[in-house]
Amino acid sequence: MKGFDFFGKSTVNILIVLPIALPGIVTGVAFSNTYSNFLSPAGINLGFFGMIVAHATFCIVMVFNNVFARLRRMNPSLQEASADLGAGLWQTFRLVTFPQFRTSFAAGALLAFALSFDEVVVTIFTAPPGVDTLPLWILKEVGRPNQASVVNVVATVVILLSLIPVYVSQRLARAQEEER
Repeated sequence: MKGFDFFGKSTVNILIVLPIALPGIVTGVAFSNTYSNFLSPAGINLGFFGMIVAHATFCIVMVFNNVFARLRRMNPSLQEASADLGAGLWQTFRLVTFPQFRTSFAAGALLAFALSFDEVVVTIFTAPPGVDTLPLWILKEVGRPNQASVVNVVATVVILLSLIPVYVSQRLARAQEEER
């Protein structure tokens, strides 16, 4: 990726990766304070969208790291050859670059989903009143002894449903390897 160097590249990389290094409690409190002290007095109520933004700040790191690692391993001469053959930037991206990193994009998205699903602390601080996400519901119900079987069933169904995207991503990766 030598051809894509620019001033401040390492600073941008650090700023993108920084949210994953922060503990969930720090991220949750920071977003909660931002929403309640700055946005609410201005009349801006983000609600569910605010929770999504909070989760996206640390989940984007998973996608970024996977895609960036794949882009570093890519052969830059393929883009040069595409340009030599008359393809424009968009056509080169669509037909040459994107197919090479789309599985890393999907893998990063799956990791981001798993990380977001597991991050109950950020959800506690940023969920709007009355919103009960599945992790918050499980956390609330696990404290009730007579609800243990219901929580076990829900957890089993979630685990089984999470196997579907893993299977799909494996099939996509295998299909891409067979194309090469």
